[in-house]
Amino acid sequence: MLTPENLYEKAKETAEFLLQKTNGKIPEYAIVLGSGLGSLTEDIDIETEMPYGEIPHFPVSTVEGHKGSLIFGTLSGKYVMAMNGRFHYYEGYSMYEVTFPERVMKMMGINKLIVSNASGGVNKSFKIGDVMIIRDHINFFPEHPLRGKNDQRFGPRFVNMSEPYSKKMIEVVENYAKARKICYQKGVYLGLSGPTFETIAEYNMVRVLGADAVGMSTVPEVIVAKHMGMEVFGISVITDIDDPELIQSVNHEEVMKEAKKAEPVVRELVRALVRDY
Repeated sequence: MLTPENLYEKAKETAEFLLQKTNGKIPEYAIVLGSGLGSLTEDIDIETEMPYGEIPHFPVSTVEGHKGSLIFGTLSGKYVMAMNGRFHYYEGYSMYEVTFPERVMKMMGINKLIVSNASGGVNKSFKIGDVMIIRDHINFFPEHPLRGKNDQRFGPRFVNMSEPYSKKMIEVVENYAKARKICYQKGVYLGLSGPTFETIAEYNMVRVLGADAVGMSTVPEVIVAKHMGMEVFGISVITDIDDPELIQSVNHEEVMKEAKKAEPVVRELVRALVRDY
């Protein structure tokens, strides 16, 4: 069981295990592949792949569409680590387990993180299949990932969250997209615990609070990454929208299908970021 008291030692043990598997090679980027976005692995020249169950202290993803393996290889000329499937609070994991991979990433020496997800669009100008660059987020999870005794070896007690998503990374992706006339949105992501999809009233609440999209992941991971001084880029696929008629038919299969349609754009933007930054 992961606790504030043993988190550092267990993350260090896992990091050392993984570095042995990579012969000491430190990835420049870590990438978290969210719902339906696992095909980015097709762009990676894979050197090593390990199921989560073979990695010390790693949880195992239970969500359909999340393969549950760690991949090491080359993407856009750079050595990367990719999580093919993440861990969610709604699966019953503690926040320490949900964000354990980010602890391990930093202790391996990785300083750049890319997170992706599928989300529901509440901005009235959004449509299903849009790709949204995350510029900020709102944390509405019932538990904070930094709650408990702080270990200064990870980072400070109070974390500056004025720039959770790197402005420089966002600029690189926007410049690339604009030069190639790739359509994208940019907005605020609000994180809820799930696993239920939002009610119409909850969609309205999210919009009133100032968010453009809502989902069930990402925010705890980014908080922990920032706790350790990592630079983060986030991207979201809008797989359902705030429409009373469409909401009635939303389900996990539809979310996966819509995420799959947007994968080529997400893959292109991620490849460009890794290559150019």
